Amino acid sequence: MSSTSVFTALAPYGWDEAWAAEFAPHDSAGLLPGRVVRVDRGQCDVVTADGVLRADTAFVTPHDPLRVVCTGDWVAVEPAGSPRYVRTCLPRRTAFVRSTSSKRSEGQILAANVDHAIVAVSLAVELDLGRIERFLALAWESGAQPVVVLTKADLVPDAVTRGHLVQDVETSAPGVPVLAVSAVGGDGLDVLTAVVSGGTSVLLGQSGAGKSTLANALLGQDVMEVRATRDVDGKGRHTTTTRNLLPLPGGGVLIDTPGLRGVGLWDAGTGVGQVFAEIEELAARCRFHDCAHGSEPGCAVLAAIDTGELPVRRLESYRKLVRENQWIVAKTDARVRAEIRRDWKRKGAEGRAAMEAKRKGWR
Repeated sequence: MSSTSVFTALAPYGWDEAWAAEFAPHDSAGLLPGRVVRVDRGQCDVVTADGVLRADTAFVTPHDPLRVVCTGDWVAVEPAGSPRYVRTCLPRRTAFVRSTSSKRSEGQILAANVDHAIVAVSLAVELDLGRIERFLALAWESGAQPVVVLTKADLVPDAVTRGHLVQDVETSAPGVPVLAVSAVGGDGLDVLTAVVSGGTSVLLGQSGAGKSTLANALLGQDVMEVRATRDVDGKGRHTTTTRNLLPLPGGGVLIDTPGLRGVGLWDAGTGVGQVFAEIEELAARCRFHDCAHGSEPGCAVLAAIDTGELPVRRLESYRKLVRENQWIVAKTDARVRAEIRRDWKRKGAEGRAAMEAKRKGWR
């Protein structure tokens, strides 16, 4: 099949000149380029210029769980065979990763080669700004551009109230577009459609956030199953059970994901820094370069708390995510574990010295 035919067939899924150049060695070997649209039980559906093929991932299943075949991957697949195999994955441009709930300190990749990470948050329940910050840290770390979509905006008909809710999220999401959208009434859908038409977007959020309804609105048809949420807490059962990549009618592709109960950080130090950019900027003005923003003199962060420039909630959330990220990194990196132990010993020595100085003052 000619390269022109491949471009025509795969361009709606994100194929471009850069991917073609990356694939060239595999083209010479007679393999087909394709994008993974769904993965389950060691097999995947791959869209190619010959249509959607079912392929086995056994040849590219490494010990590292972050390198398994994932929805959104571009792969080289055998042109024929039973079973047919994926032979290799092309290097990822971006990857959305969270930590697993297991005790094995493993990361789980949710989507690959994503341009926009859409964090869906329901306005049917009280906003959880800390959870939004957590999602955004992972989104920034992935390399994608985050977008917060406040779904079910029709449940907040008062424009002033809705505006305040948007502002609350904007203060917790520096540099991130925040859109109030009603999939039922269509409010805000035109803006979101324009955003997602420019590449690959992954749709993230808790069960009951309205992701499937939003996906159907963007797709222009009822592709994803929708279930009602509980009135008491706004939660719902998992409607989407696998990650699916779907082309959008106005251009771009959408990866819909199951509702995420847990959103653990996975080596997301850079992402945390971007979510709390104002705290990082303030910290650069502290008297001591290793200021912990606790009780140190000359702390610019605490000064901003005192003046009301920085909300206490933001600092507490920042500390929590920094600690969590250090913990998960330390579990997998011996060098970081050693640094943390040295830091604990240093702080312990400083504490003991301070107590000794106080005792001498009492005598």
